[in-house]
Amino acid sequence: MGVSSPSMQAEQARALLKALADPLRLRVIEALGGGERCVCDLTTDLDLAQSKLSFHLKVLKESGLLADRQEGRWIYYRLRPEAIEQLRDWLADLSSTCHTPASPCR
Repeated sequence: MGVSSPSMQAEQARALLKALADPLRLRVIEALGGGERCVCDLTTDLDLAQSKLSFHLKVLKESGLLADRQEGRWIYYRLRPEAIEQLRDWLADLSSTCHTPASPCR
């Protein structure tokens, strides 16, 4: 998810924020905050049907927030720290300029 321009970074930030806006997806992110987890554990811990969880995992993966790997019949998901860092950097850039006063009106 290499950032090549500010507009590209803003576009990526919007995609990440949209993926994080859903309360269920945020619960998934929080569950993965402790490290890689198997889908079977996530369905149990989050009390979700596998089909519903799979939809939300797909959205999070497509946004770039998650990576996965398959081992046997199980799929393991983990956060992609670089995506979170890029979102943090985008927010920090936004924060650093939001206090700039407006130019006087003429």
